[in-house]
Amino acid sequence: MPALMADALLSGKALRRLAIALVLAALLILLQGHSGLDLWLADAMFDFQSHTFPWQHAWLTERFGHGILKVVLTALGALPVVVVLWDALRRGRILGPWWQLRLRLLALCTVLIPLVVSLLKRASHSHCPWDLARYGGDQPYYRLLEQMPRWVEAGHCLPGGHASSALWLVGLAVFWLPHDVRRAAQVAGWALALGGLVGWMQQLRGAHFLSHTLWSIWIAAAILLALLAAQDAWRRAGVARRAAARQGVAN
Repeated sequence: MPALMADALLSGKALRRLAIALVLAALLILLQGHSGLDLWLADAMFDFQSHTFPWQHAWLTERFGHGILKVVLTALGALPVVVVLWDALRRGRILGPWWQLRLRLLALCTVLIPLVVSLLKRASHSHCPWDLARYGGDQPYYRLLEQMPRWVEAGHCLPGGHASSALWLVGLAVFWLPHDVRRAAQVAGWALALGGLVGWMQQLRGAHFLSHTLWSIWIAAAILLALLAAQDAWRRAGVARRAAARQGVAN
């Protein structure tokens, strides 16, 4: 795969710094999840007099946010996948190496970010706010990492799945790497913010806590970083193989 043999999109030093930042971010999200902020925000969005989330069935949050916007973002996410598959079927004759590398990474983001979030959500025991007895449901509230009794039904609500329909856009950052790292960081930041906004609309509906959205954002950033690290590792392995081959010829 010649496209993966291009120059590193991020230096090893930058990759290590971002990995450390991700670890620290994970610790902060864990602390936030145990701080009471989740419940405080959900309380603010819940009407205790009518026992409803007023935004649950609003046009903006349900029809647009949960329907129209998700369809549009999913359709946009299919485009790089289709282009990459088309190029692969034509044996790489459609795209040049520069475009191949970046579109492949973007396509992987569009597939892996929603997939990983969905798989983790299915394995999760955490409940959505509207499922909790506190907000008119019938389930008790447990924080992440707290031991749930076996009789408590699994909630399958963490991380926030809907935010991942926008979070794949973080992969657009690769189109500014390695020549403009600052702009790439800005693009990634705006993409994560958009995912956060989509998640926030779900929070207004009572479908998720803030920590659910934050974990989705963290997963998206972690997947992009893992892909960049994998590209660098592949490139280094290719350089080593070519050096070994030249050494063998010289001998």
